[in-house]
Amino acid sequence: MSPLKKHRRPLALAAAWLATRSLMLWMLAHDELAPLGRGGVSKEVGQLYFRWYGVLSHGAFPADDRMWQYPPGAGPVLLAPALLPMLTYFTAFVTLTLATDAVITVALARAGRGPGRSPHGATLWTLALPLLLHIPLARYDVEVTAFAVISLLTLSRSTRVCGTFAAMGALVKVWPALALIGTPQGRTTREAWTSAAVMAGALLTLLAAVFSNPFGFLRQQGGRGVQIESLGGTVLGFARRAGWPGTVRYQYGAMEFVGPYVSAVAAVSLALTVAAFGLLLLWRVRARHWTPATPYDAALAAVLLFTVTSRVISPQYMVWLLGLCAVCLTSRHTTQRPVAALVVAATAVSSVAYPGLYGEVVHSTWAGCLLMLVRNGLLATAAGVSFARLWRSVHPVTDGHPVTDGVKSDAPRRNAHPVPAVFPTRH
Repeated sequence: MSPLKKHRRPLALAAAWLATRSLMLWMLAHDELAPLGRGGVSKEVGQLYFRWYGVLSHGAFPADDRMWQYPPGAGPVLLAPALLPMLTYFTAFVTLTLATDAVITVALARAGRGPGRSPHGATLWTLALPLLLHIPLARYDVEVTAFAVISLLTLSRSTRVCGTFAAMGALVKVWPALALIGTPQGRTTREAWTSAAVMAGALLTLLAAVFSNPFGFLRQQGGRGVQIESLGGTVLGFARRAGWPGTVRYQYGAMEFVGPYVSAVAAVSLALTVAAFGLLLLWRVRARHWTPATPYDAALAAVLLFTVTSRVISPQYMVWLLGLCAVCLTSRHTTQRPVAALVVAATAVSSVAYPGLYGEVVHSTWAGCLLMLVRNGLLATAAGVSFARLWRSVHPVTDGHPVTDGVKSDAPRRNAHPVPAVFPTRH
């Protein structure tokens, strides 16, 4: 690459980020327009988050609120706008979200430099996030994604820092714990998982000492049904078109189906989640071949599997997947490029379904059902392709003999001499 082109790339990325984020801010400012949700997107921060902020600022979690379904680490994130007292809560929240978005972009850009690396991760994050319109600015999922992104990108430098960020993210919204699913076996895994456990224990102790009812959110999980945008919700939507007598009700902060067989669909979703966990565990036990991108690819595959089998697939979940796709694309060793394309396509369809044509989805019209079929079909395909490519990447075989490229797990192999760690640590 010529020096001139090398210097132009960061400037182009910065210009694209400023242009796309300005557009997202414009959409947030004009949230009352029908194609942008008639004010429903910004209401999450302006009303719900602000209400929780009032409770949290008095040293308690909103345990009696049925819509509070988040681990205790979410409390400090929702209190963070108090750091900008000169702004309103809404403005401060959006400002901090944009700042976090910028941190993710810079981290991805830095990770894309050097041998074996690629700038495509930062490009994907910058250009694909606006496909969700203004939704990322009015949810705290960008902050959650930052923990997972930084956790994965720091693995090659410090396993303890990797585990620390994964633990902090898990205490905010659980799923960032999956960032550790692909750490190389042996010392790397022991150090990362141990640091995560220690950090999680320390933070939980601190939060329990500062706030009352830190585990009240657990009471709200059991009653959740099947959200209309989930894979199970897509099945029920088509069943509704065929005469199924179920209806849609707003409960637990989402539009969910109620009626006959909903509990059975929820049970199937739970069984599929357990099966997904089993597949990941089987992969983890049998994996013997690691590349520098394996931890990234494994995290994306795991989150995709748990997303598509969940009873809830909210639009902001796409932020998580875009962040993990971006991390994968920072490495030229990744197997997940086709998966990233599928996730980007699903993101575009998702913003058409919500907020654009959400009424169609709520009423299970043919347009709404087909939108959900396309979006969830893309996600299900992405999950299947992701796991299949991940599996093949750690079990490469040619003529019946395993193929290696010199990058292995740091766990001793049977009938072989131990090999050095893939990711040397510097603390």
